[in-house]
Amino acid sequence: MILEAMVPGRGRCLGLVRGGRSPRHAAFLQAGNSAQLTWRARLEDHLGTFTAEATRLRAAEILADRQKLYLVQLLADHLRLLPERDPHDELLRGVISLIDDDWHPLDLAAELARFEMYLLEELGFGLDLETCAVTGVHENLTHISPRTGRAVCAEAAAPYTDRLFALPGFLSGASEPSSEDIKPAFALTGYFLDRHVWSARQIEQPSTREWLIAHLASAGQ
Repeated sequence: MILEAMVPGRGRCLGLVRGGRSPRHAAFLQAGNSAQLTWRARLEDHLGTFTAEATRLRAAEILADRQKLYLVQLLADHLRLLPERDPHDELLRGVISLIDDDWHPLDLAAELARFEMYLLEELGFGLDLETCAVTGVHENLTHISPRTGRAVCAEAAAPYTDRLFALPGFLSGASEPSSEDIKPAFALTGYFLDRHVWSARQIEQPSTREWLIAHLASAGQ
């Protein structure tokens, strides 16, 4: 089988695991598990082969919890958007925290939305949340322009709110997340992921994302 893994300092790496579908390997070569990998190839740009030894097994716990299962599937789909062998250690740390830490649904939703914001940045499509695109002020940034991806302050946004995305304060660090922030936050990240990544690459939005957002928004109330 072809194993895809996020490796500290090396990013998304692929390798052939001989006998990877055997019962011995199938037990731990599952999404969400951690392993010690050894990679071998004649040349650096070859696919190469992995030998793997499990270090942290999470798959049974993930399969028993629908929320965690959908979360892991969504995170795997997000990581697959990254170029191969390009280090993204902050994203990897974020994934491990999202999977392993004990989250209240509202906090999990907020952290996942922040993860998608950072994913956009790492892909080269980060949003500008520092200053208002119209006035240049740094305070009271309440909306995002869908055209430029830049923040807009409340005063400048007032005549155009029907054309702008709401900017939940927790995404800019201006406030703590609330249950009313969740759907607007994911509408914002989903729009720019679709515009710059999913539609651009002619791929569908991850099928687990809609259910997970609705579930977390409901559970966080």
